Amino acid sequence: MRPAALLLLVACTLQAQNATRSGRFHVEHSTLLNLGFEWLIEGDANRNATVEVRFRKVGSAAWRPAMPMLRIGGERVFRDRESMTYTVPEGFAGSILNLEPATNYECEFTLLDSDGVTGQAQQRVTVATRAEPKSYVGGRTLHVYPADHEGPRIEPAFIGLKAAYYGEGRGDWTAVRMKKAQPGDTILVHAGLYRPERLNYVDPLSAPFTGTWSLSLKGTAEKPITIKGAGDGEAIFDGAGNHKLFDVMATQHHIFEGLTFRNTEIALFAGEKEVMGAVALTVRNCRFEDIGVGVWTESDESRDFVLSDNLFLGREDQMRLIGWNQVGSRVAGIYPSHQLRSFFAIKVYGPGHVIAHNAIAYFHDAICISTYGPPDADPEKRASSIDIYNNDIHLTNDDFIEADGGAHNIRVFQNRGVNAAHNGYSSQPIFGGPVYFFRNLLYHVPAGGAFKMGAAPAGILIYHNTLIGEQTAREPYSNAHFRNNLFMGRDTPNRGVMTWANATNNYSSDYNGYRPNRNVSQQYTWLAPTPGKTAKDSGVLSFATLAEFQKAVGQESHGVEVNFDIFENLAPPDPAQRYRVYHSMDLNFRLKANSKAIDAGMVLPTINDDFTGRAPDLGAIELGKPEPHYGPRWITWKPFYR
Repeated sequence: MRPAALLLLVACTLQAQNATRSGRFHVEHSTLLNLGFEWLIEGDANRNATVEVRFRKVGSAAWRPAMPMLRIGGERVFRDRESMTYTVPEGFAGSILNLEPATNYECEFTLLDSDGVTGQAQQRVTVATRAEPKSYVGGRTLHVYPADHEGPRIEPAFIGLKAAYYGEGRGDWTAVRMKKAQPGDTILVHAGLYRPERLNYVDPLSAPFTGTWSLSLKGTAEKPITIKGAGDGEAIFDGAGNHKLFDVMATQHHIFEGLTFRNTEIALFAGEKEVMGAVALTVRNCRFEDIGVGVWTESDESRDFVLSDNLFLGREDQMRLIGWNQVGSRVAGIYPSHQLRSFFAIKVYGPGHVIAHNAIAYFHDAICISTYGPPDADPEKRASSIDIYNNDIHLTNDDFIEADGGAHNIRVFQNRGVNAAHNGYSSQPIFGGPVYFFRNLLYHVPAGGAFKMGAAPAGILIYHNTLIGEQTAREPYSNAHFRNNLFMGRDTPNRGVMTWANATNNYSSDYNGYRPNRNVSQQYTWLAPTPGKTAKDSGVLSFATLAEFQKAVGQESHGVEVNFDIFENLAPPDPAQRYRVYHSMDLNFRLKANSKAIDAGMVLPTINDDFTGRAPDLGAIELGKPEPHYGPRWITWKPFYR
């Protein structure tokens, strides 16, 4: 073959590899506030394809821009200890954020590539955000009373929940279910103590031997089955120290509201991996106390939960921050190493969950996605399109929120976390992403860092967070992008303020503010590839100042160094008092007018469109904007105040 012909063949081959071929477009489960999408592709070997996004309410003429979809694919997510490995498929994924509930939106996606696009280059879909689940108005109302109730009863009346839900049946007759609740029924649980005597064969509450109520009926979206407090006093389900209080993994469209769950290891078990999982479970305005776990599903068949406005109080130490491996506890004689008393308040898997406005304290972890392993090829069986927001988290012995196991469009935003023994917000791992961390607060994480990134996660977007703590993760991660954050060092000895550890050439970091630690020479550590090199060839680069880092690496051209005088009144935690407990009500994260953090950010559509001033501010709270309501909206007192 002649040289000219050979060159032409090579050029054509490269052009074919770099051109983009459009594949399956998937609309994920809607949540109350957000919409998620995935778009598979082939080609684009040079990764210069993009997807522009815009949207509008149905009936509106004006389009609004959204964040572009994130280019994903080719990243290897792995952890050798569990023999886990996964390669992210080629494509795009992304969310349209901060929408209104129960609203129809027209969404348009345009695939662009200067090397060419084959197949469908534009997608336009109409998608509705979900509405808050509501009890059915036209159904029956069934009244439940405790066994020791004295006085009048409203008919139809039942002793204990089981009798109203399934019909009467005790002892050997527990499994006889002749008068089942119907879709649309509301079961009102009147004030009193519901504590099954599991060793009493004919206990009227009917939970023999295990003390567990197993519920399995199916409501519908229009006619859910509601189990709620009657409003005449506290209705308490007490497990008397049993293993599992409620097993609801076979249920569909159930609402639990205004109830107290206590004195059990697992309050609501909602799904077992490779067995089954609850669908459309709603738990709101409830109180959980003296428990090991609050709400838990490991099933990829679970979907569309709404867990909101609940108070979770675990059993971990309330007076000191120790950590899951109990560092120093054996010397101090506090309690044995690795002794776990409360695991987590909430853990979920599957698509479409909403976890919002909960107050959580004294657990190992507060809120988790299940570390499930590589996601299923079926997009309906993944941890995708999950919202975790406006939660108030106090004193956890490991992490505040673990997005671990998430596949695409995990949104962690506007949460407040104070006192975590190890790390704040975790991605261990993320299977392609994006996981969005935005407008979160973090204070006092003495052992670890602001974000944990383990098992080589891929697809991490970190925007507008206020983090009173260093970023120390040195394990490799991929496709991470940082914007408009405040990383505030606490003068921790021998620790720099920021470490980047991207394993690939797909990364970016800019418009962030950093408070360096005093008396530390290596403030900024770069473990990612520098332009034209691999991470391995780049080695470890450390810099004393942000200016030195900017010049050498080419990132953070708009980044700034700041100090605690950017806040109205906020001091760092004392690094010498790692066990100390701080309280959110003592902390003021608001920025001071005219400080270096004001107007120092970049515009991020749907995240900071309502900024004040010339440009968005750095950190979680924009000057002049109200602070979000963290925790349950029904709590008017201070749940975690000394």
